[in-house]
Amino acid sequence: MQFIQPELHSRRAFLRRSAQLGIAGTALPFALNLAAVGEAAAFTATDYKALVCVFLYGGNDYGNTVITYDDDSYNKYSTIRGGGGGQSAGGIALAKSALTPTLLAPTTPLAGGRQYALHPSMTGMTDLFNTGKAAVQLNVGPLVVPLTRAQYSNSNRTLYPLPPKLFSHNDQQSVWQSSSPEGSTVGWGGNLGDLALSSNGTSLFTCISVTGNAVFLSGDSALQYQVSTSGAIPINGVKNNVYGSTAVRSALTSLIQQSSGQALENEYNRVTARAVGAEATITSGLAGVNLTTAFPTNNPLADQLKMVARLIGARTTLGSKRQVFMVSLGGFDLHDNLVSQQPILMQRVSEAMTAFYNATAELGLADKVTAFTASDFGRTLSSNGDGSDHGWGSHHLMVGG
Repeated sequence: MQFIQPELHSRRAFLRRSAQLGIAGTALPFALNLAAVGEAAAFTATDYKALVCVFLYGGNDYGNTVITYDDDSYNKYSTIRGGGGGQSAGGIALAKSALTPTLLAPTTPLAGGRQYALHPSMTGMTDLFNTGKAAVQLNVGPLVVPLTRAQYSNSNRTLYPLPPKLFSHNDQQSVWQSSSPEGSTVGWGGNLGDLALSSNGTSLFTCISVTGNAVFLSGDSALQYQVSTSGAIPINGVKNNVYGSTAVRSALTSLIQQSSGQALENEYNRVTARAVGAEATITSGLAGVNLTTAFPTNNPLADQLKMVARLIGARTTLGSKRQVFMVSLGGFDLHDNLVSQQPILMQRVSEAMTAFYNATAELGLADKVTAFTASDFGRTLSSNGDGSDHGWGSHHLMVGG
């Protein structure tokens, strides 16, 4: 089910349609039937476009992220989550009165009078949605074939196949990022990068991670270039003087980049030279970017998205026209302390993604960059007493063009 504002830009359509498509028998979120959504990629275009994956590690609790608000639906939600049939909180349900400030107002009212609100801590995301700058995708997850509850409970997996290794953190993280369980080596973000390589002046900067190594950005040809929230990651031995000596540094630089008669040494030297050159290019590009958009402090996701915004600002220096980025935030495996801990996480997500949108607007690219959330899996709507357990489909957010 989609719950989205009118699609003014093709990347939103790309994400929505991809959530409904299949690859290798699994209709995973944002799957890669790229031929069907080629207009969203437009890799031969001369303008700039980017996708940013915001991965919420641990399996975010969707039930308290996008909450039913109309009376009938809210009462069912509250009863299932332990709050009874009233309008106040109980168990892990959120009080309806707390949801009023984050009530979503789609341009076209939903059928049957259905209403939704975001978590009370997500005021920034609410404002983006209500001004047409964000969207909600409901009930997204891996699927082989549609199943009823009875079919899911049936043990005949030939007739009623399930996606591989449901409820496993590592495997479902990999399924979301690549369509296959843990062990997969190519992700769909990297596959998008494969298509974009020829459009970028420097192919190395097509897929960039600010959150370490992840299969999402690994392509058949595209490499994932990793940066920190401070910028490019240098090779200290060739960046700084060694024992205070520039001569030793120069000698070491020459040594690790020189040609050799050994194939492995040559490859090592080639990669090292590439890393040294890339670090210099990134550092030079970032030096020319001066964003005035305020990003929240003490927020690791905001720090990562600020770096993404700065890299986008450096796109001309980097020679980039099409890019795919990945950032992440952990801590969402809330079997316990859901009511006390999720508000902190949701506030970080909302504030970080709102600031990022504002930064893209400052860069004049708000309609060219789309950030979207992803997570291991959804969680059970019923409470385990103090939290929720591993589930399947989930609700997700998209911000930007």
